[in-house]
Amino acid sequence: MNNEIWKAYSHGMAAALQEGGVHVSAMLLRTYRQLDLSDTEAMLLLQIMVYMEADLNDFPTLEELAERMGLSVREVGQLLGRLMKDEFLTIDEYIDSSTGMQSERYNWSGWLFKAAQLTSELKRETKKAERQPAKPLSASSADLFSVFEQEFGRLLSPMECETITGWLDQDRYTDEIIRFALKEAVFAGKLSLRYIDRILIEWSRNRVTNADEARAHSQKFRGGRG
Repeated sequence: MNNEIWKAYSHGMAAALQEGGVHVSAMLLRTYRQLDLSDTEAMLLLQIMVYMEADLNDFPTLEELAERMGLSVREVGQLLGRLMKDEFLTIDEYIDSSTGMQSERYNWSGWLFKAAQLTSELKRETKKAERQPAKPLSASSADLFSVFEQEFGRLLSPMECETITGWLDQDRYTDEIIRFALKEAVFAGKLSLRYIDRILIEWSRNRVTNADEARAHSQKFRGGRG
């Protein structure tokens, strides 16, 4: 590395250190998709952290967040509304010690709690799966695994395989209805087994037993929501 490149590197490192940083738990990054957070929602939460910890701004405006995210103010408002509705984010009121005035600040402890809770559940399920003897795969299970792996774009974990097998063997969901629930998750852009499980539970409550009934139920739901 020549002197000029070394100087540039040194200046860059010095500038980065002066800007400060934000510690982000690996737990948050590992679990956010399984918590049904989109990449944009997770990045918005991280930007709020940066404002609070690096910029010392506890309550950035919608305009500030929109500029940093490259989104419109309306889009940021909708994202914040969803995050607060699902209790990933709250707004706390407090008395500013320096001014004596009531102020507001964002609080993302809900995200931390959800991530910690999910991580604990995943660890328990993994240990449980390790203790249980492996069951021979049925042809239906093996084929379903392949379909899920194709949509997920990766191999399934042992715990995910156990969840899908449980849908077939314990919950008695049909192969057809599980495949259609996967299609619904793909359509919604929420590829997680937790989201698919919620779909299956909702259909079960409404006595949906095949793809045609599921399609009608989903269309009715979307129509009512619109």
